Amino acid sequence: MSCLPLLGFTELSFIMDLITILLTVIVVLFLVKTLKNQKQESYKRFPPGPKPLPIIGNVLSLDMSKLHKTFMELSKKYGPVFSVQIGLTKTVILCGYETVKDALLNHADAFSERPVVPVTDKILKNHGVVFSNGENWKVMRRFSLATLRDYGMGKKTIENKIIEEAECLVQKFKSYKGKPFDNLMTINAAVANIIVAILLSSRFDYEDPTILKLLGVVNSNVKLLGSPWIRLYNSFPLLMGWLPGPHRTIFGNIRELQNFIRATFTKQKKELDINDQRNLIDAFLAKQQEGKPESTQYFHNENLTVLVANLFSAGMETTSTSLRWGLLLMIKYPEIQQKVHDEIERVIGSAQPQMEHRKQMPYTDAVIHEIQRFGDIVPNNLPHAAVEDVTFRGYFIPKGTTVFPVLHSALRDKAYFEKPDEFYPEHFLDSKGNFRKNEAFIPFSIGKRSCAGETLAKMELFLFFATLLQNFTFQPVPGAKLDLTPSVGFTNFPKPFEIYAIPRT
Repeated sequence: MSCLPLLGFTELSFIMDLITILLTVIVVLFLVKTLKNQKQESYKRFPPGPKPLPIIGNVLSLDMSKLHKTFMELSKKYGPVFSVQIGLTKTVILCGYETVKDALLNHADAFSERPVVPVTDKILKNHGVVFSNGENWKVMRRFSLATLRDYGMGKKTIENKIIEEAECLVQKFKSYKGKPFDNLMTINAAVANIIVAILLSSRFDYEDPTILKLLGVVNSNVKLLGSPWIRLYNSFPLLMGWLPGPHRTIFGNIRELQNFIRATFTKQKKELDINDQRNLIDAFLAKQQEGKPESTQYFHNENLTVLVANLFSAGMETTSTSLRWGLLLMIKYPEIQQKVHDEIERVIGSAQPQMEHRKQMPYTDAVIHEIQRFGDIVPNNLPHAAVEDVTFRGYFIPKGTTVFPVLHSALRDKAYFEKPDEFYPEHFLDSKGNFRKNEAFIPFSIGKRSCAGETLAKMELFLFFATLLQNFTFQPVPGAKLDLTPSVGFTNFPKPFEIYAIPRT
């Protein structure tokens, strides 16, 4: 009798525990089902696209070395806003100028972040300005824009440096004495010297082993970052990370560039005079000593290292690649080169080309714009990410989704360019031969993540191009095949080619 109440209590406790467990399971299942239904409902409104395979997604149906070409084809079927799945990652693709503009200008805040890209995040870790997010990105971009302006971007001081460097490049071309040569490293070094002047107050000779090594590191990474292997690595970093491959070369290259930068600013720190700041690195080091909360939070050595690497790589690569496309296109189309020569003789004569001449040279200006449009240097654009859940053009795009506003699709938009697949300077000329702007010309992208060095790049392109065309007639090697198909890489750069630089007397 005395045991019955104890037995009843135990049974009751067991039953209560069982009910609690069942209720918990029911609640969990309900929540899972609700969340799943919400996710399914949101993905019903997700942009359409080709059906993905398990695990690998659409990898087999995409040209991983020329994604922008595949994107253009898919947009014909699915419209200007569609999706693909690379590995397990759903990605939204935006094609056509109007769509890209709508996203990057009208929805600028919603698409202002970068996704986590495993191959760069492993080392950069949200530092610098190109791949960073949040307040760090805001502080670094604000500092970069202000400091680039302080040290000459868009001003006469940097114009004079570009003019001097252009003259050095002319002398280097003349040193070949009419023999054919590959212009890659020489043009790389000339353009690099402009951003080096802003960053370090220095200049390298074109044969200096240090600059040749740094340029080799950057060129290597540009090639590898656009390779199919790296695109797969970004989709399956845990699976492919332990394998040998190009990702290890990229990591080594980044570390080598960063080691050079650290050594440079360590030396400059010893020589720093707060009252006589000479360059961007000095300005950054001075920020460290202000004693403000952001001095330690943002202006630390890791940010400085990555920021300088960002500016050096971006400041050299796209501009030098555009100039190399310019020379290739001039030897491909000698009649266009002759028209540029004629305009230079008429407007500048034997004087030194300066920025003030550009407004008087509509044809040359149009040719430079068309070189950038046709060269299509960064076809896919850098990836963006949705900062928050956003409804865009009737589609639901969840927070964190990777978004590619494809610049190639804007620069080849038939609604804005009469002959999108041809090199046609008249895209930027009116019926009277005056220069005309074209709003779909966005090689530097647009919006909050547009290129910080756009003003500098435009100045470099005009002064280098006009100076070279003033001094030389460029001709191909007899019998050479002038292939305008770009090499495979993160950027569209010309395949190797040699040229004759014939001095003009």
